[in-house]
Amino acid sequence: MNVLVAGGTGFIGQYLCERLLERGQEVTVLARSPDESVLPDGVDTVRGDVTAYDSIVDAFEGRDVVYNLVALSPLFEPKGGNEMHERVHLGGTENCVRASTEAGIDHFVQLSALGADPAGDTHYIRSKGRAENVVTESALDWTIFRPSVVFGDGGQFLSFTKKLTPPVVAPLPGGGSTRFQPIYVEDMASILAETIEDDQHLNETYEIGGPEQLTLAELAKLVRESVTVLPVPMGLAEVGLSIAGAIPGFPMGRDQYRSLQFDNTTADNDVDAFGYATSDLVTVGEYLGVDG
Repeated sequence: MNVLVAGGTGFIGQYLCERLLERGQEVTVLARSPDESVLPDGVDTVRGDVTAYDSIVDAFEGRDVVYNLVALSPLFEPKGGNEMHERVHLGGTENCVRASTEAGIDHFVQLSALGADPAGDTHYIRSKGRAENVVTESALDWTIFRPSVVFGDGGQFLSFTKKLTPPVVAPLPGGGSTRFQPIYVEDMASILAETIEDDQHLNETYEIGGPEQLTLAELAKLVRESVTVLPVPMGLAEVGLSIAGAIPGFPMGRDQYRSLQFDNTTADNDVDAFGYATSDLVTVGEYLGVDG
């Protein structure tokens, strides 16, 4: 199949391209500034910005499958403010769906986020939920993935956790009780690559998580190995983080504080739809080489 990966030079996209090539797919990456050095040999590139329709429309012609991986990080407020989530996630998806429809794409794969909800509590979650609606209301055959946090070489989540966790004593909002279900990027990429090989995945939404649910405090102890967690009441944390979020380099702002008020875990982990058991998946402790 001829596959276009929008956002393919990003963290997950690089691994996905490798998995697609291993399966014999013809792969082209669409990116604003394609960097071939981060891609495996055999991947073509095309320049385009998903927020500018005219810059991308030609790239969709002649493709069988489109992956939309373009996303801003939920961990930091984007340059240009939180409104950029709507521009990139919603507006970018609208443009990709429009171009895919006009090009007669067979299968559109949307990478969303766990908890995506048009009425959600953060700009990131709301924009992801609205983008999902654009996909499901289109005339395309689609698959939507809602992963929990993704970790691995080149990813931000574990480095963000380490930055949030000072050595020795770590003051964490709510005592770090928010739960996550981290999935290893290579496991996520394999699942994404496999979805286009079986029509049973058409018009399905999958919640994907790793093999274990870990609190922020447990993750902090994995990345720091030896640290004491100092609980900070959520109300006090909101004030402190809202002020500190204005400090360049500080890892959290108001939106990130809100995200810590709800768990990032699956109700039913859908990895089994792709032939995986949770025991097949890499844990954070295994990746870091430490005991969980």
